[in-house]
Amino acid sequence: FSPPGASKWDIRQKVWDYIEGKDLANFPRPVHHRIPNFKGAPAACSRVPELQVFSQAAEVKVDPDKPLQGARLAVLQARKTLLVPTPRLRTGLFNKITPPRGASKEQLRICSSSQGVKEFSLPVGLDATVKVDLVVVGSVAVSEKGFRIGKGEGFADMEYGMMASMGAVSDSTVVVTIVHDCQVVNIPEELVDSHDLTVDYILTPTQVIKTNCQHPKPQGIIWSKLDKEKLEKVPILQRLRSLEQRAGRDVTLGAEHPKRGEEPSCDRRAGGSPDRETKEVRGQDRTGGERGKEEGGGEVTPRSVTTVYLGGIPAGLRVSELKRVLREGGSAPLRLTWHAAQHRAFLDYSDPQAAEHALRALQELSVKGYALQAEVARRQRGD
Repeated sequence: FSPPGASKWDIRQKVWDYIEGKDLANFPRPVHHRIPNFKGAPAACSRVPELQVFSQAAEVKVDPDKPLQGARLAVLQARKTLLVPTPRLRTGLFNKITPPRGASKEQLRICSSSQGVKEFSLPVGLDATVKVDLVVVGSVAVSEKGFRIGKGEGFADMEYGMMASMGAVSDSTVVVTIVHDCQVVNIPEELVDSHDLTVDYILTPTQVIKTNCQHPKPQGIIWSKLDKEKLEKVPILQRLRSLEQRAGRDVTLGAEHPKRGEEPSCDRRAGGSPDRETKEVRGQDRTGGERGKEEGGGEVTPRSVTTVYLGGIPAGLRVSELKRVLREGGSAPLRLTWHAAQHRAFLDYSDPQAAEHALRALQELSVKGYALQAEVARRQRGD
């Protein structure tokens, strides 16, 4: 899976392709751009209670990914405190799952699901006293040395860094990942950065691997690796930065904004390599008007344009195919900036209302079975 010179993105793609090609995953499919919900996940999760650290743990943080539901259920069944990160860290760091008093096994199963995370949880603030003994994370790939690759958005790394900053984890905190056997691959150490989370145990349907990893885990947020755009996307980062700034720590960010076309996260999906193909394509707005014209016929000024980020575009898709899908879905932009190598595009609309209309349409669209990821780009023209 990792020939010489392979990037993190290369390894991800090969693992995703292999799992799809061998039909090793359950819903949701395809697994690309996801933590794969691999077949055999319940069996792998059943190994969690067998770990000595689990019996000694009081508070356990488990990621919300579908293949980890069995691990969340095991924590609840053992009457331990279960913490689950909030989706994309939009409203906080994590939530505490609180089952109904005297909950049955079926109720605990519901609490361990995505539905339960929404209905039976309370937010935990940065000022809360939390001591996490065990962390369970999903992975796309992991090596026997404990090097881990996620889906490329950096949230697991940031979550651990934030927990370290608030004193919720320490050197004694154990990190476990749960994967299919085929996801255990060779990962060159040179791909592991200082902000990357490593793991102590790997659980698969057939084995338990103790990694004896010596690579240090994140000791906090490395602010120089973040930019203003990431800070704006994750409000809790802003609060944590203010707290650390008041404590006299260096919270200087990296580049104020990523250049247009760069990965909108701290882990670039293409492994840091430049786009092999970048195109700006003229299009039409949703009323059929040519690029450069408002719906009423006036010229579009740079400041009036609203840009939408579109990710999750399947490999091999032609720009003409994407334009056709957008047009048929009622979300054709004034201009499409195409980044084929990184599986994304930027769509320009005449104003926020047109962009909002397009976003609603994009939520319903999929291309070749892939769900598209759409959101308003944080950096707008004229900013």
